[in-house]
Amino acid sequence: MKKILFIGILLITVIGYAQGEALFNRATEAYNAGDYQKAIDNYLEILEDGQHSAELYYNLGNTYYKLNQIAPSIYYYEKALLLKPNDVEITNNLAYAQNMTLDAIDTMPETGLSKIYQNVVGFLSFDQWAYVGVVFMVLFVLLYIAFYYFRYSSRKRIAFITSIITLLICIVSVVFAFVQYNKFKADRPAIVFANESSVKSEPNKRSQEAFALHEGTKVNVLDELNDWKKIRIADGTTGWIPSEDIKLLKDF
Repeated sequence: MKKILFIGILLITVIGYAQGEALFNRATEAYNAGDYQKAIDNYLEILEDGQHSAELYYNLGNTYYKLNQIAPSIYYYEKALLLKPNDVEITNNLAYAQNMTLDAIDTMPETGLSKIYQNVVGFLSFDQWAYVGVVFMVLFVLLYIAFYYFRYSSRKRIAFITSIITLLICIVSVVFAFVQYNKFKADRPAIVFANESSVKSEPNKRSQEAFALHEGTKVNVLDELNDWKKIRIADGTTGWIPSEDIKLLKDF
């Protein structure tokens, strides 16, 4: 019975993957033919089936960009970057889309050391750092075994030193993975989808307007109350925005 169930699940998975690949190919053909709305419909159908990837989000970003729909274009580029950090093509296309937004927000300045630290830790995502840690742990074990079985002292010395280096890299990778994971869980980025949204000083329509934001601007959600979300923009300013005006990036 278990074997039949396993085969059934495997067949469903294979069929689902094949259907997703066919939809992806049809969407790409539609994009190349200039039928951007048809391409979007096919890409979104893949998402509705529960499949997602950096390539899929990247293509959606490109397609919305062709239609001059800035908010969804930036939204899907940002989602692609969550799965594939520091990808050059995604980063460049995101920059082009961001140049079309209306809000010019200065980012909070960073010290030299802080910038170097962020660049090093953010070079890989938390799961990629975890994979690096696993690889170097395996290397450490193999080198330790080699050290145990080597007869010549010179080889033992090389194996021992190399094993210590791989162990240190493993520890650093695990620490970076932990830091990145905590940052990933703490950050709640979102994109403004409303053409113009009035950000209030308090979570109600009667309160004073703190500032206004336009479509495509990236914010970070700090808190929520009823139909309002407290956000912070790149310069550190905070305020309350209607929940319907933004779309969270980490919804997969």
